[in-house]
Amino acid sequence: MPEDPPSSPALRASDADRDRVIELLHAALADGRLDPVEFDQRLDAALVARTVDALAPLTVDLIAVPNSDNALTLQLAGTPAEPPAELLTIKERHGSVRRDGRWTLPHRLALRTAWCDVMLDLTSAVRSAPELVIELRVNGGNLELVLAPGMVVDANELSVRHSELAISRDSGDDMPETLRIRLVGRIRHGRIVTRWPAPRR
Repeated sequence: MPEDPPSSPALRASDADRDRVIELLHAALADGRLDPVEFDQRLDAALVARTVDALAPLTVDLIAVPNSDNALTLQLAGTPAEPPAELLTIKERHGSVRRDGRWTLPHRLALRTAWCDVMLDLTSAVRSAPELVIELRVNGGNLELVLAPGMVVDANELSVRHSELAISRDSGDDMPETLRIRLVGRIRHGRIVTRWPAPRR
């Protein structure tokens, strides 16, 4: 009697699949669909998930039903988001730069600016890794970072001369860390400010 054919192996989850689940979990935490304890549990499970089947239960109660506009949406396997760049370089002199909206964060972001104002709004950005390294070579001008809850700033490796830093390490509301932003390199005759949007009432 012939043996039954082996069942199909579980579809392996990609890094992009895990990133999209984590992004949805963070959005659910921000709008009150998850509490911090649930978020921590699901985040830990998402980080170690190896298959799409392991990821699916983490978001099944968060995803919109077809043709519904009242819940978050998620796409897995086969519908990749914009792939993250390994390095994004911003160069500007005597001007201004603004990045906001839904943009995919690179693994490393290099700022090469002189007497320039730069505003990086990360509140709606798609995260490509647990850490974003911002490499500064800044001579004059301002850098403003607009951050979402759960983002933590580490400036311990930044060389500062004749500059002002107004950096809050985190939002101060005991949110679990979802993205570490590491500032490295140097700034001369400039100013760095971090801020978080006012909480929604």
